[in-house]
Amino acid sequence: MKEEIEKLIADKIKDLNLYVSDVYTSMDGKIKTLNIELDSDEVIDVERITKATEIINPILDANNICKDVDVLDIHSKSKGDNNNE
Repeated sequence: MKEEIEKLIADKIKDLNLYVSDVYTSMDGKIKTLNIELDSDEVIDVERITKATEIINPILDANNICKDVDVLDIHSKSKGDNNNE
């Protein structure tokens, strides 16, 4: 799934100096969340995450990516988080 989503959005968010760090699903009870973790060589502020969300959301909707998830969570990678590297 990461490769598919990355392929769809990578070119669209590069102008924000963002790239996809990870994509994964998580469950909280019966609620399934699609997590898209973004990273950058710069500090990522809320404004850039908001702009990225405005770009990413319609792309995922148009490609029917979120059909089986309840929540879409687009967030920045926590600095010092090396779990996925």
